[in-house]
Amino acid sequence: MSTFSFRAASLSFVVSRSLRTMTLALACASAVLATGCASLAPPTPVTPPDGASVEHYRGRFAVRYEQNGEARNTYGNFDWQQSGENATVQLLDPLGQTQAIVRESPRTASLELPGKAPLTGPRLEDVMHDALGFALPVGGLRYWLRMQGAPGSHASIERDPQTQRPTHLKQDGWTIDYQAYFDGSPLRVKRIDLSRDLDGSPLAVRLVIDE
Repeated sequence: MSTFSFRAASLSFVVSRSLRTMTLALACASAVLATGCASLAPPTPVTPPDGASVEHYRGRFAVRYEQNGEARNTYGNFDWQQSGENATVQLLDPLGQTQAIVRESPRTASLELPGKAPLTGPRLEDVMHDALGFALPVGGLRYWLRMQGAPGSHASIERDPQTQRPTHLKQDGWTIDYQAYFDGSPLRVKRIDLSRDLDGSPLAVRLVIDE
């Protein structure tokens, strides 16, 4: 083989190997962006006390919020289990990997993130905001998903004059819009939009319940 041919072959091998390395790196980077650095094990199913029932919601969420003055969006799936005053909310990325678990009861509240010890604080919303950049009003949503105001503060509810279904609910600075319902009885909400503007920081949440 001539020197020219040998150099051309060597150059071709180097370029081919570099392209393969670059393609692999891009694929890995895309995977990291899509799934996050790690995921959590799904929470164990809620075991209700004797005579109690479990409310279970599965669906999709989308959040628009501001962080450091910049508009941001995040979305994924959620799995919500609720028994009485206890709620466990699992947030998943679009590929189904668990990225956060929220647990709240009248006495305790915590947020679990991949690779970290559970975070706790006097106010769960503050803990979520500091860790995720946004906070879901889990305490209120436990009641708003039932189409009723949460106890402890004033709530105003507007209803459709023909069907008497709730259309809007306002409480604790939140505006809750009931956009769609499942057919049949008992009445169950299918899509709910929430919005709040606290100290100039707007937050909008959309929940679409699939089952």
